[in-house]
Amino acid sequence: MPANAITIRPATVDDLPSVQAIINHEILHSTVTYHYEEKTLTEITDWFHQKQRNGFPLIVALQNESVLGYATYDHFRKKAAYRFTVEHSVYLAVAARGKGIGQLLMTTLIQQAKEEGYHLMVAGIDTSNRDSYEFHKRLSFEEIGTFEEVGYKFDRWLSITFMQLFLK
Repeated sequence: MPANAITIRPATVDDLPSVQAIINHEILHSTVTYHYEEKTLTEITDWFHQKQRNGFPLIVALQNESVLGYATYDHFRKKAAYRFTVEHSVYLAVAARGKGIGQLLMTTLIQQAKEEGYHLMVAGIDTSNRDSYEFHKRLSFEEIGTFEEVGYKFDRWLSITFMQLFLK
């Protein structure tokens, strides 16, 4: 395997500071997440262990041992009737964008969801994030609808578009 090859694997505790740096950059500088406050390493570690206990994946993309991005899914909603539907998240370090790493992460995540017997994967995308919308379209996600002005960040109202992918 070439030295600069991209590897996708399950996250470990050692990856969590990098995961924290990636999400905190997005919290502070974008509307891809509607969180306001940076996540502490303790919060990220607790989140990671909760995912493990609940059987949900957290995968990372690595190059030369550096975490370039991560992807995960979790309950869409916690009611029993929704148990075959998951909502995913995928985040990349700024320097890793536009290089196919997100597609590698998502392809792996989608395959895992299929193998685990899930029926549907949902994406919630800020409507101003056209790159994410187009990225999901290329992965065969279909737009379902938009909730107008459901979030508020950076002194403006935010709308979210939902997309879905049947895991056939």
